[in-house]
Amino acid sequence: MSNTNKPDRDLAAIVIRLTQIIIVLVVFIIALVIALAKFIPAPKPEPVVETPVPDAYGNFTEAGKQSTEQRLKDTINYWKAPDESALEGNSKKESILYGKDLIAHTSVYFGENGKIYNSTNGMNCQNCHLDAGTKVYGNNYSAVTSTYPKYRARSGAIENIYKRVNDCFERSLNGKALDTTSKEMQAIVEYINWLGKDVAKGKKPEGSGFKDLAFLDRAADPEGGKSVYVAKCQSCHQANGEGIMNGDKTAYTYPPLWGEKSYNDGAGLYRLSNFAKFVKYNMPLGASHDMVQLTDEEAWDVAAFVNSQPRPKKDISKDWPKIEEKPFDHPFGPFADGFTEKQHKFGPFKPIKEKQEAMKKNKKSKA
Repeated sequence: MSNTNKPDRDLAAIVIRLTQIIIVLVVFIIALVIALAKFIPAPKPEPVVETPVPDAYGNFTEAGKQSTEQRLKDTINYWKAPDESALEGNSKKESILYGKDLIAHTSVYFGENGKIYNSTNGMNCQNCHLDAGTKVYGNNYSAVTSTYPKYRARSGAIENIYKRVNDCFERSLNGKALDTTSKEMQAIVEYINWLGKDVAKGKKPEGSGFKDLAFLDRAADPEGGKSVYVAKCQSCHQANGEGIMNGDKTAYTYPPLWGEKSYNDGAGLYRLSNFAKFVKYNMPLGASHDMVQLTDEEAWDVAAFVNSQPRPKKDISKDWPKIEEKPFDHPFGPFADGFTEKQHKFGPFKPIKEKQEAMKKNKKSKA
């Protein structure tokens, strides 16, 4: 009996032993899985790359979208130059287009190697009157015909368009006046008249001249302006302000801002407010009144830097015959308001402006 049951007992012992081993293995595997789950980080999901989607105006960045929003809010009806296609059939078409070419490529006709004669510093009229005098707030010609003849305090006399054009030749181009009866002068004036043909007499359309710029509460800083110039102007106008000429050496691709080939100290841009307004809403290249690239401070400071550099002199002894009519930023004395030449050149300008307005009001009250 005992001999018969022994194999069964041995087999049972083996089964029990195997079961124990299996249980231990299962526990070990479970423990190992738990350990792996605890100490080995889970795999990171593949990053999802989102392709940027532009808005309806092609802007990808929020800054660009906000700029566009601001532009869309601007509902002002700015002046726009007449369409040249409308010149078909106009008896003055040839002269008008010649006038435009003279404005755009003045140096080709009157520069160092000018077709007509050597008269100017090599700059073009459109270096100051952008896009041949058609850019909004780019010192365009929209209001010339509607406002001339007019009294100008600088000369103390009534001036016509011919005098105004020659002022630019003698000051901004540092050259000689044109013969008012010449083909070239007539073409320039006819082009200017054509641009302003739809502007009512005595009116200035939106976008004419320069856009207003707020005064600083301090004087403009030439040293701060130098940093602005190096960062945002020097690549085009060069380290010494000499500009860059085209390959043919017939005109400046980027005009000189100082030196013997730049505008003289009798030019309109030598007034700090004019230069600051010009660069604020037109520079660096590509900027516009509704898409600026300079802060107000940068505009004033770079104007102070540029207009502190050497440039040609002009006899301005006959300018502003009534000294009380000198503008707040005319940098040459004597003055009727009691402020210094330095403050008249660099500011702060608000006190000068307020004093001049008070003087005018007082004069009217006594009249």
